Amino acid sequence: MRRVVITGQGAVTPLGADAAATWQALAAGRSAIAPLQSVPREGLRAGNAAEVRDFDPLRHFDEKRLVLLDRVSQFALVAAREAVAQAGLEFRTSGMGARAGCIIGTGAGGELTHDAASQRLYAEGNPRLHPLTIVRAMYNAPASQISMEFGLTGPAFAVSSACASSNHALAQALGAIRSGQADIMLAGGTEACLSQGTLRAWEAMRVLSDDTCRPFCKQRRGLVLGEGAAVFVLEEYAHARARGAPILAEFAGAGMSSDAGDIVFPKVEGAASAMRNALADAGLAAQDIGYINAHGTGTPANDPTETQAIHAVFGEHARTLMVSSTKSMHGHALGAAGALELIAVIGALRAGVIPPTVNFLDADPACDLDYVPNQARTQRIGAALSNSFAFGGLNAVLALKRAD
Repeated sequence: MRRVVITGQGAVTPLGADAAATWQALAAGRSAIAPLQSVPREGLRAGNAAEVRDFDPLRHFDEKRLVLLDRVSQFALVAAREAVAQAGLEFRTSGMGARAGCIIGTGAGGELTHDAASQRLYAEGNPRLHPLTIVRAMYNAPASQISMEFGLTGPAFAVSSACASSNHALAQALGAIRSGQADIMLAGGTEACLSQGTLRAWEAMRVLSDDTCRPFCKQRRGLVLGEGAAVFVLEEYAHARARGAPILAEFAGAGMSSDAGDIVFPKVEGAASAMRNALADAGLAAQDIGYINAHGTGTPANDPTETQAIHAVFGEHARTLMVSSTKSMHGHALGAAGALELIAVIGALRAGVIPPTVNFLDADPACDLDYVPNQARTQRIGAALSNSFAFGGLNAVLALKRAD
């Protein structure tokens, strides 16, 4: 089996304008959850979110290009540019684009374009919509725009599986390299869905917190929405070594499962199965894992279910595992969540710093693991998991190892 490594990462997140700034904020335990600025808060019960602030698209795109890009694609392209630059790649002149592709996860696609079109059609009564509405809003727009920007002519498509979209996209990219379909894949996730419609819809589900995100905490009141993007360069190991590329971490394996149960309520068995599958795919034993970046949404249902699943998979080792939810800092970025969280996992492996679960008050007896509350912890680890569990019972777990 061909080994796969990560040679570049890029990000646009509520915590920072790039991957380095995002990791620094994660390690410092800084939360980006604050009162909404981009959407009027009047009438909203939950008026907080984790927004990407001070993002000026004209710093990154000319006006002619920008007319084609919803915010969701803007984030993805900026993140991809950073990742490609860090990996030291130039696809067009090297000919590498023929053996490279792109898979990007998103849960909502071009939601702001949809929102603007609805406003124009229904609120303003204007039957003529922008002629580029479809190409801005379609779910594959971020992946397609990235493939066109870099000349990637290998596999390129979108993955949409709600909050597991990024991890599913990364798992598919892993498989593409392992199978020999590509030598290099750009993969990750993007989301930009902080609109009135999205916020009202999530409020209607009664799962949004009216203060902040407190995963695994007795006082947790629900999730807080976020946005942003993170994109990674995945590369076949020998290919990366031959060109002297920086190796950030080894992408050792991925595990996927479906609950085949309730459309929203998670199952212990489904989450546990995905974690077991990831360990098996990576050739890792439970005792090899030092850290789990949890799905950790801060909802009453997710947190104890995920805790039980970790106990089921890791047994006695669960007591010594470090588990944290960085959604307490960058919010729940839905389809981009797993990608943002992969920055935390790579940082933990490289720096030996475990990002904390912030906003933590009192422990919930139903959540009895080491959640690294409030303060980062310095500890060297060799391998880690990153969990994503989505509505619809769709589970995707990534397994990473520290680079040799």
